[in-house]
Amino acid sequence: MKNIQNKILASSKISDIIIALVIGISTGIGAVLFRYLINGVQWVGYTWFPKTFAGLGNFYVVIVPAIGGLIVGPLVYFFAREAKGHGVPEVMEAVALRGGKIRPVVAIVKSLASSVSIGSGGSVGREGPIVQIGSAIGSTIGQKLNLSEDRVRILVACGAAGGIAATFNAPIAGVIFALEVILGEFSVRHFSNVVISSVAASVIGHAVFGNIPAFFIPVEYGIKSLWEFAFYPLLALLAALWGVLFVRVLYWTEDLFGKWKTVPEWIQPMFGGILLGIIALAYPKLTGVTWEGIPQIYNVGYDVIESALASKLALGAAFTLLILKLIATSLTLGSGGSGGVFAPSLFMGAMLGTVFDLGLRLIFPNIPAPPGAYALVGMAAAFSATAHAPITAVLILFELTGDYKIILPLMLTVVITTVLSQHLLKGESIYTLKLTRRGVRLKRGKDIDVLESVLVSEVMSHEFNVIAPTDSLAGFSKLLNQTHSHGAVILNENGKIFGVITITDLERAISNNINLEETTVSQAATLREDMLTVFPDESIGDALYRMGPRGLGRLPVVSREDPNHLLGLVRRYTIIRAYHLALTRRSEITHRARQLEIDQESELDIIHLLVSDKSPVCGQDVKSIAKQLPGSSLLVSLKRDGRMIIPHGETVITAGDSVAIIVNKENIEQLYQLFHKVD
Repeated sequence: MKNIQNKILASSKISDIIIALVIGISTGIGAVLFRYLINGVQWVGYTWFPKTFAGLGNFYVVIVPAIGGLIVGPLVYFFAREAKGHGVPEVMEAVALRGGKIRPVVAIVKSLASSVSIGSGGSVGREGPIVQIGSAIGSTIGQKLNLSEDRVRILVACGAAGGIAATFNAPIAGVIFALEVILGEFSVRHFSNVVISSVAASVIGHAVFGNIPAFFIPVEYGIKSLWEFAFYPLLALLAALWGVLFVRVLYWTEDLFGKWKTVPEWIQPMFGGILLGIIALAYPKLTGVTWEGIPQIYNVGYDVIESALASKLALGAAFTLLILKLIATSLTLGSGGSGGVFAPSLFMGAMLGTVFDLGLRLIFPNIPAPPGAYALVGMAAAFSATAHAPITAVLILFELTGDYKIILPLMLTVVITTVLSQHLLKGESIYTLKLTRRGVRLKRGKDIDVLESVLVSEVMSHEFNVIAPTDSLAGFSKLLNQTHSHGAVILNENGKIFGVITITDLERAISNNINLEETTVSQAATLREDMLTVFPDESIGDALYRMGPRGLGRLPVVSREDPNHLLGLVRRYTIIRAYHLALTRRSEITHRARQLEIDQESELDIIHLLVSDKSPVCGQDVKSIAKQLPGSSLLVSLKRDGRMIIPHGETVITAGDSVAIIVNKENIEQLYQLFHKVD
């Protein structure tokens, strides 16, 4: 029996290796075709079009991105909404929530949309699209073979690694990116398959593009003086601040276009392209930074990065391109374009490093660092500031440049940048923040914070022990024995919170030989000013976050209007009950949503509606609203005061709530009427 099991296990491992090899080869070929598609679109837009319509002059830099946006918008909107934006968050969501399942059509639509977006001048990169394309290939193969969800997830990572490896000639970084960002964990079981896929894809890339680094390094970088290490932490701080600014501006722009209801979503990328073209026409006149053929802020911008690495940029030019690239990328993606954020991050990092380098040389003319060194380190720091993937950042810069000599300052800067940006973004990266804004919270790529969907008011306990501040510890001890509990809330004569006391406080007093009869509760308790509390409209996840560091067994729930008015307690068993409640809700919604997908997959859409105080559904509970929804619509979530909630039947919809509903496309107009008509 054991021999049979070993043979089955060995056969499974061999089949996994073969499948990973197939995915690597397929992704490598896909990456090559994707590059050719981009080059083809770029030739049409910036070689054929200017010659054919020479009378337009430089105005082609407005027309070409606008036409590109007009193609990308309908392509994404009507065929694969997942292809919108930079792609990596959608892969992470598929791995975490859908067992790695990605629709096959995503690979086709993402290839076409991103190649048009990049080739027509969109300020985006190739890495996000090829990660999504490779992941879709891996997922499709896994689904066709009827593999388990766990194995499909690994195949998705194989595709992601192969995409990075083939596109950037960086097989090691491709593996680490897939494990660090997509799967969120490192293990031998994952590592072997991902490596095979990455190597296979890289071989395909070598065969077509040659075994050369993505960037040509004209000088040797290295450490010439220990004094250089004093400046790299300053660069790390600047990179962290700039990375946070980039993330904030990007999603602010996305929200701005999202609120533009007068223009259909599928047309908005065209306006993003027009604005991009206006900037390209304006900045040479305003700044003196000129361009020929394709503006420097368009598409991936690798030639500009190489100029920065070779110290061929002036201070004013580098600073101008730094600002304009942030605006251009935010416009491209915010308006609905398709492409990655990796290349823009590298571009801005190179410009930031150049500005830092040239600025230092004005202050310290004899600075020993080689020209371009800060630009190189800045590239890795800027990527890590947004992606929070320090290992990938270090390795991919090494592979993109083929230069190992500057590894020490590179590691130092990247780590400092990552820590600072994580703090400023509250643990979110440019990838996870996009999902958090949808109500999907990921930790290490797979742990979903389901407790964010349950409010404290839903599960808090209303039964608790109460004791007066003047009562003795001996009386408190008797209370614990009678109630078999572990603590009590101390209320003053006005019924307001004075403090809390626990069995741990009592044990501490006994160990210090304190007279329990003569010592009052107030002398051993945690007083109000030192207490942690939670509001009823906060999530159980927030409560757990506060309880964890101190190992608290209970947390008082207080009123927002009067923080000294006690409403209830959150206990450990409360959290367990909340967790089961959240899982039940999510399972129910997932089951119903999947059933809808099976029934009408091609006809579904997700609509977000804002509830006003005049809306007919305002003040109604979800159970009542569900009876009024058209067809087989499903209310899946709502956002209230910036917090995502998974509703249940008794949840009351209030003014200001943003409600997400899965609806059949033919019933969308009826749904709008239900939520927006005025009686």
